[in-house]
Amino acid sequence: MKTNLLLSLTLLFGFGIAKAQNLPANPDPGKCYVKCITKDEFKNVEETVEVYPAYTRLQVVPATYRTVEERVLLKEASKKFVYVPATYETVEVPYVKKEGRTDLSVIPASFGSSSRTYESYPKTSGWEYKDIPCDSPSKDDCVSACFVEYPARFSDVSFTTLSSDASTNSKPISEVGATYSKKVIKTPARMEEIEIPAQYQTIKRQVINTPASTTSVNVPAKTKTITKTVLAKKGGITTWEEVDCGLMSANVLPIFYETASARITSASKKVIDDTLLPLLNSKPVSIELMSHTDSRGNDSYNQSLSQQRANSVVNYLVSKGISRSRLSAKGYGETRLVNRCSNGVQCSEAQHQKNRRTEFRVLGN
Repeated sequence: MKTNLLLSLTLLFGFGIAKAQNLPANPDPGKCYVKCITKDEFKNVEETVEVYPAYTRLQVVPATYRTVEERVLLKEASKKFVYVPATYETVEVPYVKKEGRTDLSVIPASFGSSSRTYESYPKTSGWEYKDIPCDSPSKDDCVSACFVEYPARFSDVSFTTLSSDASTNSKPISEVGATYSKKVIKTPARMEEIEIPAQYQTIKRQVINTPASTTSVNVPAKTKTITKTVLAKKGGITTWEEVDCGLMSANVLPIFYETASARITSASKKVIDDTLLPLLNSKPVSIELMSHTDSRGNDSYNQSLSQQRANSVVNYLVSKGISRSRLSAKGYGETRLVNRCSNGVQCSEAQHQKNRRTEFRVLGN
């Protein structure tokens, strides 16, 4: 009872998922389906397009010239100034070589003699007392007083008199004259102005007779019939495509490349034409291309080389008309070896060959 109930629930659950995902009804056991979204459908149409516009082409009519003569100034008129120096003449100039003077001679003073009487003592007078003989014991009684007058006394004095005082006698001495030669300006220096005439020359030059012009020519447009791809039917409808279950896993293709190159050989292109193109043309599925190398050589170099090789397969399929959006390229280098032949391990050429492979698998959209 419990087994039947579990089976019923499983069938109901699986039916619900299938209905939700629009999976195919009543699928056969062991079948695999890939969810695909229908692509847009396109068609080719022809259209006439203008590839070169109509335009006007201009042709230039060159200008014409005529020759004319013209008198041109080569050097402007100017003036030249010439310096004329002064002229001199010689004259005699008198001068006092030695000035005149007056010489003096001395005349001594002259003297005379004379005399003069002087009062040497003045006239005097006065009382004079004289003793007189007397018998009186008092002397005062034996004195007499007489008033006496004496005349003045005189004497003669000789002296020298000045007849003439000292003086000078002047004698004039004439000056001594002489002359010297002196150059004096006869005609002063001056500047003479000289006219320098202008210089001319007759030249020939070409002047425009008729200016350049253009003539126009109408050039018609050019058209071309092209074929272009237009959208015929919009895609986007989800469908489930039945595919071989083995295609969902990695499938090794015998695709070979030139040594140390990503260039696909002619034999490998035939493998792609016979294997991948029919699948991609018959079903709207997407695939992934995976490229691998053996362990020999630099790891980073092998990684880059494997990516280039996977890209080469994608580019080849695109050249055959497959949309790039349906293709994915991935290089794994030596990271997914299928045997023990890793770095440093001695292996045969056949063992290394197994690692140098290109695989593909179908992807769901």
